[in-house]
Amino acid sequence: MVRYDELVRVGRDAGLDVVGACTAEPFADARAALEARKAAGLNDTMQFTYRNPARSTDAAQVLPGAASFLVGACSYHRDPPPPPAGLGPVARVGRYVWADDQDRLLRGLEAMADVLRAAGFRATALSDQNHLVDRAVAHRAGLGWYGKNANLLLPGRGSWFVLGAVLTDAAPADVDGFPSAAPVEDGCGTCARCIEGCPTDAIVAPGVVDARRCLSWSLQVPGPFPVEHRVALGDRIYGCDECQDVCPPNRRELRRAGPGGSGDPVPVGDTDRAWAPVLAMLAASDDELLDRYGRWYVPDRDPSYLRRNALVVLGNVGDGTDPVVREALAAALTDPRGLVRAHATWAARRLGCDDLVAVVADDADPTVRDELVRDVPRAPAVDPHRP
Repeated sequence: MVRYDELVRVGRDAGLDVVGACTAEPFADARAALEARKAAGLNDTMQFTYRNPARSTDAAQVLPGAASFLVGACSYHRDPPPPPAGLGPVARVGRYVWADDQDRLLRGLEAMADVLRAAGFRATALSDQNHLVDRAVAHRAGLGWYGKNANLLLPGRGSWFVLGAVLTDAAPADVDGFPSAAPVEDGCGTCARCIEGCPTDAIVAPGVVDARRCLSWSLQVPGPFPVEHRVALGDRIYGCDECQDVCPPNRRELRRAGPGGSGDPVPVGDTDRAWAPVLAMLAASDDELLDRYGRWYVPDRDPSYLRRNALVVLGNVGDGTDPVVREALAAALTDPRGLVRAHATWAARRLGCDDLVAVVADDADPTVRDELVRDVPRAPAVDPHRP
């Protein structure tokens, strides 16, 4: 027998902001949703929990004899720091990679798992893997409700949380004080700001996201960046927080309570992780790029995709009259990789640097040739007084 309040104390001492618990029966509703959306192609090439919905919604396939979950959540909200000055155009990075909150979450989960193991039970910590639908577990544990942007919103705390759980064969009867979780009432009501605020209309129904339109997903997919979403990408280089930034519960509760709803002051994010200098990225070697940004998901660990994304951002926020920008474009236009040359062609044409594109006029790569003939909207002139 272990005590639930002791498990909570251990988890929170190790860094968890919120702890809950629930039973481990299969998640039939989550499985049905995954299968339906996969059949409709809404997952695009995303595998993750879509790879095998029967497995990722059945805890017994991860741990035979699974009986319950201990659920943990860690806030990753931080105030955005101002963009760095003097580095040329910079790109925004999603909040969830500003700090090592996933590591903090796993430490808290492992701390609780250690208590269970010491008592003779089997326990395994799971988070951000294809084994299990984390949101479904947290929802069953009563941590929050499903928002229209498909995130889990915690009452009084918002959605800026990474989620995970400890799966164990300890039954509720083996845990003194095991809570009886109740569903959290929907807090969205008629609000649809996340749907209206999505730059690419990726939220196709309340709680349903079409990955093919999602900027966060597009930044991680191999191949050319979707042409129809390049302008909408704006200055985002990794992740997109738009649907959470516009969410009233997020804005209201975080102003009032700080991270995790604890009342502590909200820490300012690390400038070096919240912003990426686009010209420095393009000037870096492949090894330097992976060393600096390897914590991001990079398809096939191929730095070409970091350059691809940086070039789309440069095309949106760069100044085509700036000699340093022109130099970066010229270098990318002679890159040995067709993917990089293609996106450099798009960026150069968007910034009005058509004279630079002459170097690829006879390029044999089909992706480059496509960029030479497509219509490219010109970027707005850069305000010379912009910091």
